[in-house]
Amino acid sequence: MSHPQSQKILRVEEGEGGLRMDVYLTRHLPEVSRSKVQAAIKSGLVFKNGVVVRAAETVSVGDEISWQLLSRAAVPAAAQPEDMPLDILFEDASLLILNKPAGIVVHPGAGHHSGTLVAGLLNHCLSLSTLGGEERPGIVHRLDKETSGCLVVAKTDQSHAGLSALFERRDIRKTYLALVAGRPRKPSGRIEIPIARHRIHRQKMAADESGRGRTATTEYRMVTTSGRVSLIECHPLTGRTHQIRVHLKHLNCPVLGDPVYGRRESFSRQMLHAWKLEFLHPVTGTPVSACAPIPREFFEAFPQMPSKI
Repeated sequence: MSHPQSQKILRVEEGEGGLRMDVYLTRHLPEVSRSKVQAAIKSGLVFKNGVVVRAAETVSVGDEISWQLLSRAAVPAAAQPEDMPLDILFEDASLLILNKPAGIVVHPGAGHHSGTLVAGLLNHCLSLSTLGGEERPGIVHRLDKETSGCLVVAKTDQSHAGLSALFERRDIRKTYLALVAGRPRKPSGRIEIPIARHRIHRQKMAADESGRGRTATTEYRMVTTSGRVSLIECHPLTGRTHQIRVHLKHLNCPVLGDPVYGRRESFSRQMLHAWKLEFLHPVTGTPVSACAPIPREFFEAFPQMPSKI
């Protein structure tokens, strides 16, 4: 196997087997913080035996670990406050929920060092939780760049830990709306297809019916259809990368405007919207519900859009 000249290579030795990948690299890169190592892993810059890895993966004796040099260009620096408008749907001392616009990246990453949602949050909030690391203050979950809608943000470490536990237990109900090509064969159902990285295109995910992927479950119902285009309501019960987009493609109903799993065509964005979030407040225990208005692009692309769903 050949490696780009910009990569360094290590071989896991006796006594190091079983370590998490991020822990292993942090031990061998004392000049780089663990959060920056994790950011490099999330950006697809770290490989085990030639395959892109996840931070939670462990290493075994004899594994060949390679990574691109963790330069400033490769690993995002801590975000800086920037003045930008935020559409706040709910806010108290512990957390806030905002309506993320399509086209905005949530936190700094490779190629995105400014103009992120985190920069706007740092300008808006006196404090944000620190559990996500210096590149992701307050960020408990993400939305893809071109997905709009409800995003919950933790202001304190206590609320961050509580929200993370709610997501882990699947006690946060998430409702998405998607405009898709065609119509599903069944008007409603439950998609239970594991998701794994695409074997060739490593930045993409794919439905993996072999069972080797990570468990993923999405409930859906068709709200209305014109035959060529359908409005689908989705409830993801797990939180895998690109889950709804991959599962709808598996139904042969790719999200309109999705350049990765469908076709961009004439759409300015992918037609996926995080419509609602519902959960019990992790600090007060009171019910919290937020609804992000359906974007105008949905009505422009689909004249049959109902006024109420």
